[in-house]
Amino acid sequence: MNKLLTVLGPTASGKTKYAVELAHKFNGEIISADSRQIYIGMDIGTGKDLEEYIINGHQIPHHLIDIINPETDYSVYEFQKTFHIIYNDIISRKKVPILCGGTALYIDSILFDYQISLGGPDLKLRNTLENLNIKDLKKQLLKINSSEYDPNYHISKRRLIRSIEILSNKNQSINMNLQGNKKFNNSLVVGMYVERDELLHKIQYRLNERIKIGMIEEVQNLLNNGISPKRLHALGLEYRFISDYLIEKIDYKTMLDKLNIAINQFSKRQMTFFRRMEKRGIEIHWLGKNDRTSFNKAIKNYLK
Repeated sequence: MNKLLTVLGPTASGKTKYAVELAHKFNGEIISADSRQIYIGMDIGTGKDLEEYIINGHQIPHHLIDIINPETDYSVYEFQKTFHIIYNDIISRKKVPILCGGTALYIDSILFDYQISLGGPDLKLRNTLENLNIKDLKKQLLKINSSEYDPNYHISKRRLIRSIEILSNKNQSINMNLQGNKKFNNSLVVGMYVERDELLHKIQYRLNERIKIGMIEEVQNLLNNGISPKRLHALGLEYRFISDYLIEKIDYKTMLDKLNIAINQFSKRQMTFFRRMEKRGIEIHWLGKNDRTSFNKAIKNYLK
């Protein structure tokens, strides 16, 4: 039976570093499950940390990083489809696929095998929906099909609108398998556990470090290359608040304060999503900082 290691956790929890260690130890390749690391030129703000993929001079193979331009939309459907192509290729070469990331919806789509069929955009409907806020869009989506959507999921306005488009067409569907039928029921899922106070400290420290190494300049380069502030807003967090600062909508201190709060809130939503995955049947083995040696032995046994 084919295996899949999954490493998940909130932002700043150290999941990439651990996944790379596993890939180095068990002859693996990493499939990134991060909805923003797919974009070229968005390096510091998304925390690609590509130097972490090198261990003792050895480059750990990784996938779904730097694959499209920031202007291009990318959906969970496209992620799921591409994941399976990469997964099958890794398995065919007798290596270990390691799914790693913090975009819980991407990971959920694999472990629960979302069934998604897509059609062309309904531009008339889309223009109407653009005038609604996220709260009203969620209400409309629930009216269309309450059994296939959890209103507590964190989902962007862009994705809400697309979901409504899909579900409004009776010939199309999106099934999130809320009953708990899992595609990769043999996946070993590792969660990076960090105490909340420690995690908040890590988030603050990492934010300060990213500012120092050029995150503001990175956003300025995106603006200079024609990426609009509106698009940067849609890309969220760092790109939203830093672009507001650069176009002088907010001052520097406000930018830092709002950004830190937003990242903290985001990490909380990530954990809420992961806990919901557990309630739906995914067993997550939460790894504390003192558990790695014994846990690596368990992973070795799993991969036999």
